[in-house]
Amino acid sequence: MERYIDLRSDTVTMPTVEMRAAMAAAEVGDDVYGDDPTVKRLEELAAGIMGKEAALFVPSGTMGNQLCIMTHTRPGNEIIAGTANHIIRHEAGVAARLSGAAYLLVDNPDHVIYDRDVRCLVRPGGNVHYPKTALLCLENALCDGNVVPQADLRAAADTAHELGLAVHLDGARIFNAALALGIPADGIAACADSVMFCVSKGLCAPVGSLVCGTAEFVERARYNRKILGGGMRQAGVLAACGIIALEKMTGRLATDHENARLLGERLSGIPGISVNREMIRINMVFWRTEIHGFDGGAFVNFMRERRVKISGGPQYRFVTHNDISRQDIDTVVSALRDYIASLGSV
Repeated sequence: MERYIDLRSDTVTMPTVEMRAAMAAAEVGDDVYGDDPTVKRLEELAAGIMGKEAALFVPSGTMGNQLCIMTHTRPGNEIIAGTANHIIRHEAGVAARLSGAAYLLVDNPDHVIYDRDVRCLVRPGGNVHYPKTALLCLENALCDGNVVPQADLRAAADTAHELGLAVHLDGARIFNAALALGIPADGIAACADSVMFCVSKGLCAPVGSLVCGTAEFVERARYNRKILGGGMRQAGVLAACGIIALEKMTGRLATDHENARLLGERLSGIPGISVNREMIRINMVFWRTEIHGFDGGAFVNFMRERRVKISGGPQYRFVTHNDISRQDIDTVVSALRDYIASLGSV
């Protein structure tokens, strides 16, 4: 198969050779019956890493987040979340559809939810006109590639708990956030009652996320997973990759961060390209351009012809991952320069 340099997301990572071998050799059983030993091992590993009592293997991050919302809330409750959070922006409004939850939205310029936001938005009790505010949804790392300082995350969560709310953390890229903050992942997860993280992004597993929390919470989430059709059978073939992801692939994320900084540096050296290099906290590089004649659609097609896959603008996001090398970065920057040079002949 012809190889492409794919910068659209770290969801495009291919399972490693070791993962493919582990899939073939995995000991499996029916996970709905609780009989898959490889799934059990992954769940125990995930719970330990996150400092929680138990974990549940689920097909996707979206399902993991929605299971947590469904398990923490009742129909008619409200959840607090940020307008730019994945739960709001990239999950099709499904909390309203599946959990009957309404949204109280925080729209700060830096996309961080602060303790003052929680205190301001929580509905007062004892008034029949108000729904119950039941859950605060936090996120780290953020969808825009930024990382929330631990003090801010903890303050928002503490305020929510003080006011009687549960706290869920969308930690899809929690290991990237932990690396950027210089703390272990369980230090970030400690503030939340539940946390979801993905093994299918920069950690290279082909499928799957984990929901972690108390044993009682996870059992209720397991029931809700069945409701959503997320019960898998011989899922150990997938869980085997997740085990390798957690045991080995978390340790190489620093390379992705370094490559993102290198890519940002190289892009910022091109006249007409604007990169906020201070915002390159994890493996994401965002950039814009006001070069005359620069056409987003034409640019995407131009890059694909050179075997580079990207998403359109006007703000472009390049994501580094296990399948992106420094040589690939050279190729991408050279192709971008070629496209800009071609505009002179238009």
